[in-house]
Amino acid sequence: MRRFLPKSLTSQIALLVAAALFLAQAINFALLLNERRESRFGQIVVPSVTRLADVAERLNNPAADPQADRPDRPRRGPPGFDQRSRIQIHATQPDLPADPRRPDIEAMVRQGMTDAGTTPQQVIAVVRPIDENRPLIRRMNEERKKRLRRLGSELHILVQLKSGQWLALSTGWPRTERALIWQLIAQTLILYIVVLIPVLLATRRIAKPLRSLAAAARSFHPGSAAEPVEERGPSDVRSVISAYNALSTRVTGMLDEKDKMLGAIGHDLRTPLAALRVRIESVEDDEDRNRMADTIDEMNRTLDDILSLARLGRPSEPPTDVDLSALIDAVVEDFRDLDMPVAFEEAPRLKMRIRPNLMRRAVRNLIENAVKYGGGAEVRLVPGTTTAAIEVCDRGPGIPADKIAAVFDPFTRLETSRNKETGGIGLGLALAKAIVGEAGGTITLANREGGGLIATITLPRG
Repeated sequence: MRRFLPKSLTSQIALLVAAALFLAQAINFALLLNERRESRFGQIVVPSVTRLADVAERLNNPAADPQADRPDRPRRGPPGFDQRSRIQIHATQPDLPADPRRPDIEAMVRQGMTDAGTTPQQVIAVVRPIDENRPLIRRMNEERKKRLRRLGSELHILVQLKSGQWLALSTGWPRTERALIWQLIAQTLILYIVVLIPVLLATRRIAKPLRSLAAAARSFHPGSAAEPVEERGPSDVRSVISAYNALSTRVTGMLDEKDKMLGAIGHDLRTPLAALRVRIESVEDDEDRNRMADTIDEMNRTLDDILSLARLGRPSEPPTDVDLSALIDAVVEDFRDLDMPVAFEEAPRLKMRIRPNLMRRAVRNLIENAVKYGGGAEVRLVPGTTTAAIEVCDRGPGIPADKIAAVFDPFTRLETSRNKETGGIGLGLALAKAIVGEAGGTITLANREGGGLIATITLPRG
């Protein structure tokens, strides 16, 4: 269900306001409908009950009606028609209307007549469309017919008295529900126009600077000369943007200080290492001298790896367009010059915008691991429509599945002997992952069928 809900601030607020307005209008409609029904019962049903009770009383007690048999009052209307109340009187049950009965009206009629002292045996009430072909309606004047047409329907009530006689009454019945529904729809549309449009404009005014802030945060690159985000919108939003601008300035300043510190550390460490390299020349034992030289070289390489990993967030090398196939071939040739078993399959030219020296180092680290642990490497370049993959394969022992993720952590080695012949200090894969990640790609390791490992660098094209 959540995936169908809107995600943006503007759409969520618009949906919330629209739902609240709809709920308010629904409650308003229910209250109005109940009020109209009560009003309609009071204006139509109560007078009808009064007329029915009056006719029933005169029928049950003819002597109580002083005008019942006056010769000076000629009877008008058909037989069985009470002129004063305009109620038809039947000796037997008339035809029942086919429309659904209205128990609410029937209960009110029964209660009203009982309160008036005349308890009916049966009460039937239906509301049906007006039939202008009925004799009673045909005898009406045009003014009454127009009023009935405006009402839209009429109420029919049949009441059986204790004497067995039936009273039939017909009166207009307004169809207020339909008019009320259209009124509610019109009100809702007006409310949506009057309320939703200002709400959408206000939320857009809030969301636009927030979108600019989100875009700036996503594209933030330490050390880049990015302009501060413009502070606009409501005061709360401006406060957030101001805090972000201050934070980005502090982060850039901290990184500047870190770079200065790393430069000083590199200089201070390389100077004594260079002095040691000069001093070991005075060592007479060739084996001891060579061992010392190897140790100093290893320290220099370790220092380079640590400084490169620490400075990777702010590389000094700009991205350039290079032929990725030629770059890989050059790295492989360096290993071949050292008589290492590294093979590279022919691949078409593939133009990529990357930092070539950093990417060359990442590929070299993977090949070094393959040669060191697998005795050789097979390198392939697999172009795709949106990505390019560099695969470095070996036939070594592979890596346990539960430790593949851990080998990317700095200073992590599966071989724990600390023997420099079996591996470095555990920065090769960490540095390669950082370089590839900075280029917007990913690096993965997978065990190879038949033994060995496949290291895959996946880079986006374009």
